[in-house]
Amino acid sequence: MSSLRHWVWLSTRGPAPGMYAARILHHFGTPEGAYFAGREELQACPGLPEKVRQALEDKDLSQADQILAQCEALGIWVLTCQDAAYPQRLGQLDSAPCVLYGRGRLPQMDQEAAVALVGARQASPYGIMAAGRLGLDLARQGALVVSGMAQGVDAAALRGALRGGGRVVSVLGSGIDVIYPAGHGDLYEDVAAAGALLSEYPPGTPPTGPHFPVRNRLIAGLSLGVLVVEGSQTSGALITARWALEQGRDVFAVPGGIDAPLSQGPNGLIRRGEAKLIQDAWDVVEEYAALYPDKLHPKTPLAPGAARARLEGRESPPPVPPQQKEPAPARLVVDLGKDPEALTDDQAALLRALQARGEQSADDLVEATGIPARRVLSALTLLQVRQWVAEAGRRFTTLVELKEDRTHPPRG
Repeated sequence: MSSLRHWVWLSTRGPAPGMYAARILHHFGTPEGAYFAGREELQACPGLPEKVRQALEDKDLSQADQILAQCEALGIWVLTCQDAAYPQRLGQLDSAPCVLYGRGRLPQMDQEAAVALVGARQASPYGIMAAGRLGLDLARQGALVVSGMAQGVDAAALRGALRGGGRVVSVLGSGIDVIYPAGHGDLYEDVAAAGALLSEYPPGTPPTGPHFPVRNRLIAGLSLGVLVVEGSQTSGALITARWALEQGRDVFAVPGGIDAPLSQGPNGLIRRGEAKLIQDAWDVVEEYAALYPDKLHPKTPLAPGAARARLEGRESPPPVPPQQKEPAPARLVVDLGKDPEALTDDQAALLRALQARGEQSADDLVEATGIPARRVLSALTLLQVRQWVAEAGRRFTTLVELKEDRTHPPRG
């Protein structure tokens, strides 16, 4: 097994090093093989830009050691392409990064019906509505939503998926610790609590322009298909669609008005036969339903008003008619022994506390679990969306029974 510092060293060699890591590893076998290679051996590695070759001649490991120290201090995990948790769907790419940095808990991506949802930063109201609604319904039907973290379509898609109670993965064009756009701090925390933040760039890396087109290959590579909501012919969303086509992934597109500038991209994909026209989330999900029968399931779309209420976070249960009582539902059992990925660590810790202590306030749960208040509130929101936790008078109770394999220590 190669040392982590040599993996990190390799991942920082030259501009866009992740684009060439697979090629270097194919030639030298291991990061150490590249590290100890001399100039003549490096010249023999085909297809490398001169700047990358020159960077490989720099054998100083101090930058790698500093990066690993930063990761430890910031709670950022490091995943190499030799690790079992590294997504093989991504590892199949010729330009697969050799190192990924992350926060949260990365789902088992190769077992998920992951759909990338991308579009314009300066999206129209139609684009924001479509992205939020599609993210919501994809999550309700069992898909995992992958996106960036940009304003506009990306953010709307992630928020919609979170409101749908789904898991999400966001791939960044900066270091994991760099919040961009600056106003998305809450969304960062929510994504990390319900899924994972990923980047091939080490901590502290700023969000410079060239990072994003390169980053887009990872959004496509992690997914079965890419859904384009809005974008011009030269937008980043269309770059992601191009990556998807090159990687043999499916491409879907939301049609728009013939005179709408931001619909030129998706309309063009449909016109050229490169994308399937979609009108709702099931148009995407049905493509994978036979492959993931235990995960994907059609659901009746929410009425427009109900969907809007959920996306705006103001959904409330329908009133019970007078003289009627709702039958008590059977208590759902969440068995972490059978499905360890059913809950995030924060959600599992909160359900343990509610199951052991009964009705609790948010402050009580912060004290009982040691989880920061922001994460407690985020996890409670997602549990309420899934109807696994109920709130009354600012106090919370569990609606499910948590079952665990006690031969292993609980997470969290």
